[in-house]
Amino acid sequence: MPSLVIAKSTYDKEHSRLTIVFTTGRVYEYSMVPPSVIADFSAARSQGAFFNRNIRDKYPCREIAGEKIDAPPVDLMDQLKRSAE
Repeated sequence: MPSLVIAKSTYDKEHSRLTIVFTTGRVYEYSMVPPSVIADFSAARSQGAFFNRNIRDKYPCREIAGEKIDAPPVDLMDQLKRSAE
């Protein structure tokens, strides 16, 4: 389901790194996020609420200053399946 606060998200399974672009334009990278959390995040009815409960303040993060991610939104479950192949 689309989020009112999360514009885009991508997951690098090899490095367990979740990158989130918020609708404000700010970009954050969360490290050590396991694939199981990403699967639940992708399936969540409200990704914003899930993020606040299960990702924010739970994993190391850093703001990516000055970087823009112009890639189209990615289906995280599809991305996980492709990376497992």
